[in-house]
Amino acid sequence: MGHEQTGQMNGSGTGPHTPNGREVLLRVRDVTVGFGQKIILEHLDMDVYRGEVLGFVGASGMGKSVLMRTVLGLTPRRSGSIEVFGQDYDEATDTMRREIEQRWGVLFQQGALFSSLTVRQNIQVPMREHLTLSSRLRDELALLKIEMVGLPLDAADKLPSELSGGMIKRAALARSLALDPDLLFLDEPTSGLDPIGAASFDELIVKLKETLGLTVYMVTHDLDSLHSICDRIAVLGERRVLVEGTIEDMMQVEHPWVKSYFRGARALKRV
Repeated sequence: MGHEQTGQMNGSGTGPHTPNGREVLLRVRDVTVGFGQKIILEHLDMDVYRGEVLGFVGASGMGKSVLMRTVLGLTPRRSGSIEVFGQDYDEATDTMRREIEQRWGVLFQQGALFSSLTVRQNIQVPMREHLTLSSRLRDELALLKIEMVGLPLDAADKLPSELSGGMIKRAALARSLALDPDLLFLDEPTSGLDPIGAASFDELIVKLKETLGLTVYMVTHDLDSLHSICDRIAVLGERRVLVEGTIEDMMQVEHPWVKSYFRGARALKRV
């Protein structure tokens, strides 16, 4: 895929730069992941650049979420390296790993909120784990995050079971922003939302990206999201990243699955 890099890894929290000067926040090289005899990802390479929204797509069961979980350290890999903010994750000390994990936020597909905690308490979980703050400051920060994602303030004391699907997504997003991350992982953020709700969520992601300077890695199958908010798209297939580029680039690719996905009958309906 031609990802030549310049510069050395360092401990300053910045990543390597491409020859054209783009900073690589997340760098995946030669990663192989399997379960038993089944290989899911094989010799996979991928870069995520600072300040972009990268849409990651692929057929169901191809390993999109597996790759995200591997990057997050939740799924073991058989080989390869993962560098985040210029630090090789395998070589990082426990302290360095905690620092890395404080700089990313994660929105899992179903929200993954704790059902017995209120929205406010869910948002405060990362704060309690990583920061030493007074109860009053935690409350103020949680309300700020709730407002930031467009939820009414009275949602703070509601349980997840009292929220609509769209509100759950926003509450989970608020929790992912609890530590003011640099890198945000989104796993199918618009799944289960109606078209209006999905469009509203997309607009929120763009607003947060611009306001907070976020870099976004988004696993999605939503063509509208890919067209409207993604700076680049990476396509997973045959256990690796097949192609990457802008939405315009995707329209020129002749690989059968990519062509069917971006230029097939379903895709043409949105034109």
